[in-house]
Amino acid sequence: MADACQVIRKQDLPPPGGYKPIPFKRIPAKQYFSGYTLFAGYIGMTIGAIYLYNLTAQRIKKHEIEMRSSKMAIYPMLLAERDREYLKQLRRNRDAEAELMKDVPGWEVGTYYGEPVYKLVPQDALVEPIFHEYYAHTNPSDWFRRAYIKLRS
Repeated sequence: MADACQVIRKQDLPPPGGYKPIPFKRIPAKQYFSGYTLFAGYIGMTIGAIYLYNLTAQRIKKHEIEMRSSKMAIYPMLLAERDREYLKQLRRNRDAEAELMKDVPGWEVGTYYGEPVYKLVPQDALVEPIFHEYYAHTNPSDWFRRAYIKLRS
């Protein structure tokens, strides 16, 4: 009966010949490029970038010259149009004054009851009005937009 209750325990033992050695040495990463190749690539990319930068800078310079030339060519026409619109607005102001004061006896347009406002200025000289007089007969939003031009962005 003692033989029946006896448990045979078998130990785990190493395989015959022992275990394989444990690899503990450092395995370096695979190098795709050497130092000289990386340096040559850097130099090549820098030269290519400088070339593309110069091409772009030349194109921008040509564009700026073209824009400056076109502005200089169109500037006299813009000045003439500005002066023309200025005189048209003065004419509208004068006509509005004539229409407004047509029922007032003795009123002459451009004078104060027949007396010239500016005594030392010749009759045919252009007297430029102040800002508020110039925009007196315009839309208030136009006046506000011109008066506060700094507030616009």
